[in-house]
Amino acid sequence: MKIMIVDDNPGMRDVVKSMIATSETEFIECEDGGDAVLRYNQFQPDWVLMDLSMRGVDGLSAVTQLKAMFSDCRIIVVTDYDERVLRDKAKELGADAYVLKENLHEIPFIINSILK
Repeated sequence: MKIMIVDDNPGMRDVVKSMIATSETEFIECEDGGDAVLRYNQFQPDWVLMDLSMRGVDGLSAVTQLKAMFSDCRIIVVTDYDERVLRDKAKELGADAYVLKENLHEIPFIINSILK
């Protein structure tokens, strides 16, 4: 499985990788949403794990662009922001799920449930 992790904090990208890595997982890391949009087609990930607040292109803008260009892309928003308005906006834009960084352990379950 190919997973694109989009977060401007390299330490957080490492934490996310360590929480979801399996022997079959291939990762690509992006520092902001603009980088993710540019590299998506080349890498063609099965999943994009997208932070919201980043320098450069923010997560919601990147979700909008990715969904416009690749309507079947699967995106999980991974953030510290537990605000209903952000959850609703992410879902409206096409995100498949919204996970707080304190609940990273939920990501494998979300991926497995959506794949079924």
